[in-house]
Amino acid sequence: MADDYDVIIVGTGAGGGTLAHTLAPTGKRILLIERGTFLTRELGNWEPGPVFVDGAYISPDTWYDGDGTPFQPQVHYFVGGATKMYGAALYRLRPEDFGEIKHVDGISPAWPVSYADFEPWYTKAEWLYQVHGEHGEDPSEGPASRQYPWPPVSHEPRIQRISDSLAQAGYHPFHAPCGILLNEADRPASTCIRCATCDGYPCLVHAKSDAEVIAVRPLLDLPNVTLLVNSEVVRLETDQSGRTVTGVVVDHGGDGKQEIYTADIVVLAAGAANTAKILLRSASEAHPTGLANGSDQVGRNYMFHISKAISAFAPEDNDTVFQKTLGLNDFYLAGDGREWPMGNIQMLGKSSGGAMKGEEPHLTKLIPHWSLDEAARHAVDFWLTTEDLPRPDNRVTVDRDGSVHVTYNEHNQAEAASLYHEFGQLLNHLGLAKHHVLHKSFYMSMNIPLAGCAHQAGTCRFGTDPATSVLDANCKAHEVDNLYVADTSFFPSIGAVNPGLTAIANGIRVGEHIAERLGATGAGAWAPAQRSAPNQRAATPHAASAVPRES
Repeated sequence: MADDYDVIIVGTGAGGGTLAHTLAPTGKRILLIERGTFLTRELGNWEPGPVFVDGAYISPDTWYDGDGTPFQPQVHYFVGGATKMYGAALYRLRPEDFGEIKHVDGISPAWPVSYADFEPWYTKAEWLYQVHGEHGEDPSEGPASRQYPWPPVSHEPRIQRISDSLAQAGYHPFHAPCGILLNEADRPASTCIRCATCDGYPCLVHAKSDAEVIAVRPLLDLPNVTLLVNSEVVRLETDQSGRTVTGVVVDHGGDGKQEIYTADIVVLAAGAANTAKILLRSASEAHPTGLANGSDQVGRNYMFHISKAISAFAPEDNDTVFQKTLGLNDFYLAGDGREWPMGNIQMLGKSSGGAMKGEEPHLTKLIPHWSLDEAARHAVDFWLTTEDLPRPDNRVTVDRDGSVHVTYNEHNQAEAASLYHEFGQLLNHLGLAKHHVLHKSFYMSMNIPLAGCAHQAGTCRFGTDPATSVLDANCKAHEVDNLYVADTSFFPSIGAVNPGLTAIANGIRVGEHIAERLGATGAGAWAPAQRSAPNQRAATPHAASAVPRES
């Protein structure tokens, strides 16, 4: 195998995998390096026991919190990165998220690009990842230059009743944008009937639009693309000036055997914590505090959303299979009597007794499985997200042994509490707070802990000022001429919706920039062919969004 390439990409997830897919048609020699391997396709992919109780797909890493207490981070090292386990909820940030927003606990800073600047790549990302949705339903969303490639996934009857009740109460529910591969019968193209397992599970039949299925697998037979698995990048080497990365040092299989690979361009997309780890471990005489860290910003401003998973219960059964079809952004921004932004409400994948046991072991340890299964039949599941704020003291550091330490103090909890309060009022309109299974107004709730690593972002923020940012507007390191970062590390703020689509869009954006820098043509030429829409639309399109799908 060659050890010299045009581009080396570290990480195969939403950013790195998509960037590779964008660059591959140029013919440039690309090395993709993945710490893990392909996720095994097995029946356990669909079982809550292995996924939620046993943690079968979680990395065995040990990280440490700010007090030095060890914990096992729920990170996943596979081809496809975190998208192998994500819920494929592919939201755009709101236009306001790209500007400065005032919160109860501080400021969410502006991005160095606007929503209008970023919008073309959102559209490309939605088409590449075959997102189902309807632009124009959600009043909070920004303009879209093109409609989604597929109409939204239709609500099943129980969720349709919830949507209707919300609309009758004056809310603005919309069809959630879903990255799943469906045929014209609203079933996955692979004939999967287990869609309830999309959220937090790997997909056994590759019917989820994850980075492996969409971006990486189509490249595996190409002569100009090489994929290394079970290979961890431990550090980057530079020339004496520190301005050029001259070597990517890789440990194969954790056996201590290291090899060095070189390329004209190096892209880190290992995840917000691990990208920071690589840079900090790459300290040298030219970069004594870590590579590209003259601003002392590498590892700082760690964010991961303030999230709460909730199962609400009612007497009637919820026989929904695919539940993640509804979203609500009525409380996303300040206004209408609200002084502060609150965040997003969306549906979760359908809960099961086994998942409840794994998610809340202390609360459920005395409850028999049959009782949890009965409760799950009546559950309707929601996910609440409030924006986390970038704070310099919330940071990733690395000790002498190379271990990751995550120091984090909570912020914006008042806004999260307000969203939770509004959600309680909303349940009154849905008959879920007054009618119950266990006791009055009971609903299980689970705060996502630090170990969850949910939606981590912000450790290498981009900006125009090298004194306060790590990367420039093209995600190139200010201090290193051939180093880019293409995962969610680049976020200066995180908004209050899932970051996956923004990472995908940025992967395309940075990939096109690198192709132009290399004088290459054809970047992004392998986006999927345009597809005709199913005959039965999930909802009548609003006039503002009635852009036909092309065949």
